[in-house]
Amino acid sequence: MSSNIISSLKVRGPGRPPKKNTACTWCNETKLPLKYVFPTTNGKKEFCSETCLAEFRKAYIKGACIQCDNVIRGNNSPSKEYCSTYCMNKHQKKNEVQTRVAAIAPSTPLEGISPGPFQYETYNPFDWEEYLHESNAIQAPNNCFKQTPTPPLNDFKVGMKLEALDPRNVTSTCIATVISILGPRLRLRLDGSDNKNDFWRLVDSSEIHPIGHCEKNGGMLQPPLGFRMNASSWPMFLLKTLNGAEMAPSKIFQKEPAGPKTNLFQIGQKLEAVDKKNPQLICCATVGAIKNDQIHVTFDGWRGAFDYWCKYDSRDIFPVGWCAKSGHPMQPPGQKNNAGASRFRFRPAFTAPPPLPVSTVSPEVQSPEADTSVPSPPPIVIYFRRSCLGGPFIDVKSLPVSIEDVIVSDLLKKLVKQLLAVTHKAELILSRLGTGSGEEMAVTHAGSTYNVKLPTALKSTDLDNVFRALATSLACCQNLFATDQTLKACQSCDIKSPSPPKRKAPEQEAATSTTPAELPSSCESPMTTLTKTPTIEWEIEDVIQFIECMDPCLGVHADLFRKHEIDGKAFLLLNSDMMMKYMGLKLGPALKICNLVSKLKGRRHNSL
Repeated sequence: MSSNIISSLKVRGPGRPPKKNTACTWCNETKLPLKYVFPTTNGKKEFCSETCLAEFRKAYIKGACIQCDNVIRGNNSPSKEYCSTYCMNKHQKKNEVQTRVAAIAPSTPLEGISPGPFQYETYNPFDWEEYLHESNAIQAPNNCFKQTPTPPLNDFKVGMKLEALDPRNVTSTCIATVISILGPRLRLRLDGSDNKNDFWRLVDSSEIHPIGHCEKNGGMLQPPLGFRMNASSWPMFLLKTLNGAEMAPSKIFQKEPAGPKTNLFQIGQKLEAVDKKNPQLICCATVGAIKNDQIHVTFDGWRGAFDYWCKYDSRDIFPVGWCAKSGHPMQPPGQKNNAGASRFRFRPAFTAPPPLPVSTVSPEVQSPEADTSVPSPPPIVIYFRRSCLGGPFIDVKSLPVSIEDVIVSDLLKKLVKQLLAVTHKAELILSRLGTGSGEEMAVTHAGSTYNVKLPTALKSTDLDNVFRALATSLACCQNLFATDQTLKACQSCDIKSPSPPKRKAPEQEAATSTTPAELPSSCESPMTTLTKTPTIEWEIEDVIQFIECMDPCLGVHADLFRKHEIDGKAFLLLNSDMMMKYMGLKLGPALKICNLVSKLKGRRHNSL
């Protein structure tokens, strides 16, 4: 072996391809290290900041090049599927090669050909059933894992505070903040630490608790290992951190499952496992070896640099199909050493997780044969009251009389798809529903799959909570939706001639002079209550609703207003410099918002 090859192996090492010294994917500036990663099948996109990653995500959902996974922007793209003529020609040439190979040997699988981009945010479930068949393998039974049979619901919100064990010093309980959410998992950052030490926990982990748990059990909150300030400043830091913060309510914490008492795994069984070097990823894996209470997790299609040993009851390993059930993206096998991995396919959106083979399911969870004599349950129906107001997004006249389905979850998907079909602001609706709270589900629109969140609904009586959430997010009348065909009169929409408001005292008029004027006609009724309220009393969602009604294009910045907690008082103090410097807005949107603030301030203030 030549010295050049030896030196190349030393530099490269085992595992994935070496990291390239590249610029930020979004802003194209060379800022090293690039800490933020967006994984795709063709590799990964790297970013210099959370802002660049967030902007890329928004653009990526709208459309990505099927050749290189870059977002499609600008007027130089030759079509809606490619970012450049170069990518279009390259992809078409690859298709021609595949066609020629298939014509020569149509029965031979095309190895080494990527099945297409795996989108981190808009994904389809991995076809485990086909993969198990192709690799002649079996899945590890559910009773091997310390996981609940049904993945837990995640009702946490970004920014919530909680108590967590320091993963580097498990004898210390610290204050942590929810940084991001992925399925039933939380990315946490210990207050007083930095983003280099973020870690992930399941919502039913025994290592997280509501604020106050440590004190109730006779303990004391400790600064995290490597606290960035002087230790003597910890009490004051703790006071400032918790003052006015949003505490995660105790009801959303869930009890950790008991798990198996012994190691039940067998060598060769398939599972899903967290990549310890990239802990935001859950990947296709195999039990490579067993030693006492330890199992060796090997990642399919990748060399051994990412493999690791863990206890059989680790919370970082999951049964086959867990990601699909929980809404968590799963990384498919790599294409280095596993020939079968290159031929897997994705199921269409909305396909239920593949049924577990009977031979691999423990006897106690097998279900008896269905009794065909039992009649099918009656369908659940949602009626649309088309005389109600649809707000700035929904064209109520285009809605059908009703929709129905026997399964509540499928009915909700139909409901969201129906709303998207009668609006000219589908992307804005998807953005608003995607940042809500509740159970995450996937819906398709215009050929792409999106994740939206709605309150959990297991039966028809739970739909009222969904209707309330939709009315709040879309600024429409809640009575637009109903499960009762005999619709009662709508108190909000059926009042034809409301009595004129009473004349206020001068000091009251001064207090409410910040009420918006010149609202678009489509916003007048949904915002009736809002416009009668002094701006200084508005909540954060009120501010967002006002902005979207006045200019729907500004709705894409809703998350920024939530992140920075811009309520009515803060809204009236905004100026362009503040929004551009601290909120990351560009000049155009900042000026538009300044104009809205100026309108709210009324005639007393003609400029900011």
